[in-house]
Amino acid sequence: MPEIWFDGDIAATYDEESADRFAPALLAATIDFLAGLTADRPALELAIGTGRVAVPLAGRGVRVSGIELSPAMIAQLRAKPGADAIEVVEGDMTTTRVAGDFGLVYLVYNTITNLTAQDDQVACFENAARHLAPGGCFAIEVYVPILRLLPPGERFRVFAEQPGYHAYDEYADPASQLQWSHHLRLRDDGTYRRVSMPFRYVWPAELDLMARIAGLRLKERWADWDRTPFTAESEQHVSVWEKPVQ
Repeated sequence: MPEIWFDGDIAATYDEESADRFAPALLAATIDFLAGLTADRPALELAIGTGRVAVPLAGRGVRVSGIELSPAMIAQLRAKPGADAIEVVEGDMTTTRVAGDFGLVYLVYNTITNLTAQDDQVACFENAARHLAPGGCFAIEVYVPILRLLPPGERFRVFAEQPGYHAYDEYADPASQLQWSHHLRLRDDGTYRRVSMPFRYVWPAELDLMARIAGLRLKERWADWDRTPFTAESEQHVSVWEKPVQ
């Protein structure tokens, strides 16, 4: 069983510390995009977390199920109005199965990078494909690695510098594509809480190969949920792969 990083205090404060991801315009675009891919069939969210996306998607009338590794994150989801309509299975998104066929499987907010080995990321694609009905889609939202912006020999990049909050990424090992994300938050007692988590950054072309291994083919790729064209300057992408109709 993989290590559970999103537990305890992290789960309890996850929504608060991800407040920008609850912006109405962002959520509306996300839900519109995903609902349009379901073709009126059920949807499955991998690493459903606290239900930031799943709850409003279910509110749109989509039957949503989820897989989540962290019991603490599931507890946060269960406390939300409307969450009782969502079936959640506790387990690893690379192997755990949910009964039924789905028109859409999706994975948002960089969560594919929580899988820190390439084999695990491939297994996630394979598990998504197993859940999809023919013609169904697998959608991922993830950042584009910023290595091209780092000077030669530089391993660190600060991405947040605010009063009471400091965060930076450490690109530790190019061979394994492992990075660590370090977060320091000021507590009420004047001390700092430090949280460091590992991630595996992954390139768009590498994701396309993982999809091919799982029997999926790229359908579309955008820079965001609003379908802004994806270019060499894009900092993230929303990519959709389709399971062929036999």
